[in-house]
Amino acid sequence: MARSYRRSSWANGLFALPFLIFFVVLLVFPLIWGMWLSLNKVDLFGGAQFIGLKNYSRVLKDPVFAQAVRNTVLFVAVSVPTLVTLGLFLALALNKASRGSSFLRGLFFSSSILSVTIVTLIWRIVFIPGDGLMSVIFDHFGWAQIGFLSERGWSLFSVGVATVWWSLGLPMILILAALQQIPKDLYEAAALDNASKWRGLTRITLPSIKGTLAMVAIIQIVLQFQLFGQAQLMTNGGPAGSSRPIVMYIYETGFVRWEIGMGTAASEILFLIILAAAMVQYWLSTRKEEQ
Repeated sequence: MARSYRRSSWANGLFALPFLIFFVVLLVFPLIWGMWLSLNKVDLFGGAQFIGLKNYSRVLKDPVFAQAVRNTVLFVAVSVPTLVTLGLFLALALNKASRGSSFLRGLFFSSSILSVTIVTLIWRIVFIPGDGLMSVIFDHFGWAQIGFLSERGWSLFSVGVATVWWSLGLPMILILAALQQIPKDLYEAAALDNASKWRGLTRITLPSIKGTLAMVAIIQIVLQFQLFGQAQLMTNGGPAGSSRPIVMYIYETGFVRWEIGMGTAASEILFLIILAAAMVQYWLSTRKEEQ
């Protein structure tokens, strides 16, 4: 009996081995190596010189990094609730067996499979001054033109609109899958009690999928903190750094200024910020479940 149990344990371990190898190679090793690099003065062509926490001190004192943190936190604080809310509304609207529902699901999800280059090209056509779609609309109504990609306050907004459009498919699909797992008996019982649709939403639907909503929020927090391609291709972080995210700061520090140690220190700080934000969201969701 003990021998068969050991064989079963070894077999289970072999099945998990490929994942464990990829986990160590692609996550654990880069994380440890990044920690080592952040404690050294490193460039792309020279050796490493241990300098302790000086890279972290330089990053935290850099006003450009502070601005990038503010931009990214603001972007995440607005885009994540927007994605969860719009994803919920779309999932509720498309959670019906009808002729057009499958087509609309595919249509709304189709933007998620596009590359960041295609997405930014589409939205540059919308926001570009002069001949862009928004400029044409503003001209038609006689409104004053807005530099969506070149004015402070509007550049980050434009990146956010493109990102929400691009990322909306995943929250919608995940929430839709959760909605379809809710037993129909609950709604039938509510109908017998003459419960309104709003009461069914607040007493049956939302409590049944609150775990999925929390998971979607955590996934989007992790993804949106990694904002880079949209900001680089649409605004290049401008004007005056008002749309520069943390990842662009890391890229510019490490691969434009060739300060690998300082760039790695900024990436480690970003990792801690993402981890803290995800843990706060998880704590808030578990607290709601307990209440």
